[in-house]
Amino acid sequence: MSRRAAQSSSPRQRDLPEVTTSEGGGVRHLHLGSPWVQGSMRIKKPFDIELEYVQRMMAWLLFMPPESVASRHAMQLGLGAGALTKFCHHHLRMTTTAIELNPQVVAACRLWFKMPPDDQRLSVILGDAAEVAASDHWAGQIDALQVDLYDEEAAAPLLDDQGFYADCRHLLTDDGVLTLNVFGNQSSEAESIDRLLATFGAGCVWRFAPTREGNVVLLATRSPLALARETLAQRADDIAKRWPLPAQRWLKSLQRVGDT
Repeated sequence: MSRRAAQSSSPRQRDLPEVTTSEGGGVRHLHLGSPWVQGSMRIKKPFDIELEYVQRMMAWLLFMPPESVASRHAMQLGLGAGALTKFCHHHLRMTTTAIELNPQVVAACRLWFKMPPDDQRLSVILGDAAEVAASDHWAGQIDALQVDLYDEEAAAPLLDDQGFYADCRHLLTDDGVLTLNVFGNQSSEAESIDRLLATFGAGCVWRFAPTREGNVVLLATRSPLALARETLAQRADDIAKRWPLPAQRWLKSLQRVGDT
């Protein structure tokens, strides 16, 4: 049973685009009916994260003790080329659940992007992100919620309203973190930040500077955190030693927003 009705703008209301792939320079790309890249994989390193903004969507690791990560649960709303899902499952050894509306995307990830079969820790589920977020099924169980929801035009996030963000917050554990990709000609980063602040509260929202491609990754913690910069720097060092992520670079462009 859903806590609220899914938004009328839900992706389920749209015709699903055709999924295609391309390759160049040793990297394979996923496309949804347009030239826009919806995900990428370096063919020789299929379980690493190729795109910079996708790497930044792992920055929730800064807010959790590294030794606790393997016991936690990650969820992706929007599968893309499966980079986040594969990284959480393969490198972090986490329980990992991915929600994807388009069955062609799931098939492409299995066939062309080295997505492993489901197992005791991995579930790739065909479903509507809005409905999943609004459901009580995973309420209070998700430690890392990663949201990257775009259609074939990549013009704006498909779900970007305060009700959706409230549902996302409802999924998180007490120390859980939401990471969100904001990109597109019609998207308003400031409005997205305002909605996150209204939902999560002061002291809970963080922002990366834009990548060269224009992606802005936002983070929101379920509860306010008071981590010293020195603690974040130590966490970044630990992350970089344990996993193939440029965590030390994150601190140069990550800032908390909306503090009063």
